[in-house]
Amino acid sequence: MNTLPTKLIVYLAFVRDEEGELQPAFEPREAQSEGAAKQQARLLWASGKYAGALAWWRSADLTNGEFGDPVVLFQEGEVPEME
Repeated sequence: MNTLPTKLIVYLAFVRDEEGELQPAFEPREAQSEGAAKQQARLLWASGKYAGALAWWRSADLTNGEFGDPVVLFQEGEVPEME
């Protein structure tokens, strides 16, 4: 059975730890749409609590555990390189 890839849309905020290294503030949170992910990332960034905020999507074949390259939707502040 051939399944179409799923589109994973997520957002995340980053903080600096005691050593000054960027760390995720929480696990990536899934959004229902690109617009919702961008809005949530903007709100996180605007809160002033985080070093940076990021929203992105990637195709995901959950059956085979394969993921496409990330496509950044929103990025502000300090965020690590996407892998």
